[in-house]
Amino acid sequence: MRAVGVIEYGGPEALTIVELPEKHAGPGEVRIRVHAATVNPTDTYGRNGARAEMQRKDPPPYVSGMDAAGVLDEIGPGVETDLAIGDHVMAIVLPDGSHGAYSEQIVVPYESVARVPAGTTDAEASTLPMNGLTARLTLDLLGLRPGQTLAVTGAAGAYGGYVVQLAKADGLRVIADASEADTELVRSLGADVVVARGDDVAVRILEAAPGGVDALADGAVLGDKVFAAIREGGGFATVRGFSGETERGIVVHPVWVRSYLQEQAKLDRLRAQVEEGAVTLRVARVFPMDEASEAHRLLEAGGIRGRLVIAF
Repeated sequence: MRAVGVIEYGGPEALTIVELPEKHAGPGEVRIRVHAATVNPTDTYGRNGARAEMQRKDPPPYVSGMDAAGVLDEIGPGVETDLAIGDHVMAIVLPDGSHGAYSEQIVVPYESVARVPAGTTDAEASTLPMNGLTARLTLDLLGLRPGQTLAVTGAAGAYGGYVVQLAKADGLRVIADASEADTELVRSLGADVVVARGDDVAVRILEAAPGGVDALADGAVLGDKVFAAIREGGGFATVRGFSGETERGIVVHPVWVRSYLQEQAKLDRLRAQVEEGAVTLRVARVFPMDEASEAHRLLEAGGIRGRLVIAF
């Protein structure tokens, strides 16, 4: 079985095609013949050595990837599901050791899998699980009520875009940031107000929401630079962790998608929202597996809108 992994940490050029033993589904698991795996910023940490201590318990090669889509080809004992062999499915994957999504086959808990949205390709569907569930978790942690106001930084990105769309589906008012080039994109995702991005974006958010927003989802990782935009006692969701001090009773919500790895009902609801037109899947470009290093290079260069995908 072929996969894209690293034997020695390094830059994008460290990615290479490796051979791994064939996997089989155990109790409570399913196996997927992967057709597409999305490239996310978190994947680069498994390649460049940032997660070396975490990976040390397993021998190389190390295989990244948290999203996959393909065909269900094996169902393990004890699995209760209406999915069948041959169904096109998508999955969120925990890249533990050499078990990431950049592989021709993956084995995952069946609760990590849902059907791909009707009318979508595997490449498109692969962009949904990790970022979609991270966005869903963000909103669940913030716990806003319909009519309340959410600010989103990094709104043109995959995570930020899903937060905007899911927030609108939840009945929230959304203020989102964007560069001039991305303004129409972010507006098309449903943002009620689009403000110019930047380290001083809090000033512009406050102009749109005097007194502060009820919560802010920080996809741009600005941290305490945006606290001023949040009302007293409001919420702040961060996808990279936060170790500083808050102010005015603002509650920080670290968003770790691992807690939603087996939330099958939530993943399936995302599928339905794509089919309903509430959520948009955005693929920037698809690469064959032997060009995975180019996908990483482009991702780290920045400016990609939509997700880069590796095809298997």
